Amino acid sequence: MINHGSEIKLFSGTSNRPLAEAIASKLNTSLGEIEITHFSDGEIYVRYAESIRGKDVFLIQSTGSPVNDNLMELLVMIDAARRASAGRITAVIPYFGYARQDRKARSREPITAKLVANLITSAGADRVLTMDLHCLQIQGFFDIPLDNLVGGPTLYNYFKSKVDDELVVVSPDIGSVVRARKVAARMNAKMAIIDKRRIKANVMEVMNIIGEVKGKNCLMVDDIVDTAGTMAHGASALKEAGAKRIFGCCSHGVLSGSAIELLAKSPVSELAILDTINIPKEKLLPIFKIISTAPIFASAIENVYLDRPMSKIYD
Repeated sequence: MINHGSEIKLFSGTSNRPLAEAIASKLNTSLGEIEITHFSDGEIYVRYAESIRGKDVFLIQSTGSPVNDNLMELLVMIDAARRASAGRITAVIPYFGYARQDRKARSREPITAKLVANLITSAGADRVLTMDLHCLQIQGFFDIPLDNLVGGPTLYNYFKSKVDDELVVVSPDIGSVVRARKVAARMNAKMAIIDKRRIKANVMEVMNIIGEVKGKNCLMVDDIVDTAGTMAHGASALKEAGAKRIFGCCSHGVLSGSAIELLAKSPVSELAILDTINIPKEKLLPIFKIISTAPIFASAIENVYLDRPMSKIYD
């Protein structure tokens, strides 16, 4: 896509190299040379193996597991680019970690999403590209431009062509109602809600289902599948309520703890996941369908480079 000048430079961290390579391929370019190593005590060392002076630099790094290592690696990459006199530094963060800590729900809690925003800005980033932030207000935590790309349409189009029978879009909890409503409207489908009570962090209990799912195909829509309790237990509740086939989709497959075991035993027929996080081969289940976000990120990078509006991506 980019075929003029040599001002743009793409570099990948270690968290999601396959996605970075796919983005570079879409842009008809290659990833820049960068050395990322660790000292024996775990400290991260970064050095750019080519000149980036005055260049438009894009650093591609998700902050999935190990979250702290990948976040620190991104910060060191940004700092090294700033000290190498990069013209502009854009942090491309397909999955933005710590996004669930966006407010003080109880006393004496941190707002870690704001802390991470401050760290990225202080390190020297001029702009951030990310996808499907868990909480949209995080955009306001940054004092630099942030583009929150939308991966949903890619997922919806995939299922729209697969599911022929009458479909019910299911919100796995009250917090996802707005997201599910948008999907239902886009797919011209009815909607249901799983009313659940969260006992503690990463532990939930299904209460009841609001809406008619008996004899229907159901599509559960979420932005993050972490321990998979919401997806697996929600699917079981839908099955008990008489649902036929149960599909799931999410933007970010964190898949921590016992997520793989839960999903393997669940009645979910297929789970479509965007590739914002690189899922190890040993975690891939037959029900997983990994969908590439490279075309979206490549278009977004090109638009930033050419100072074009992001709305062009979705035209």
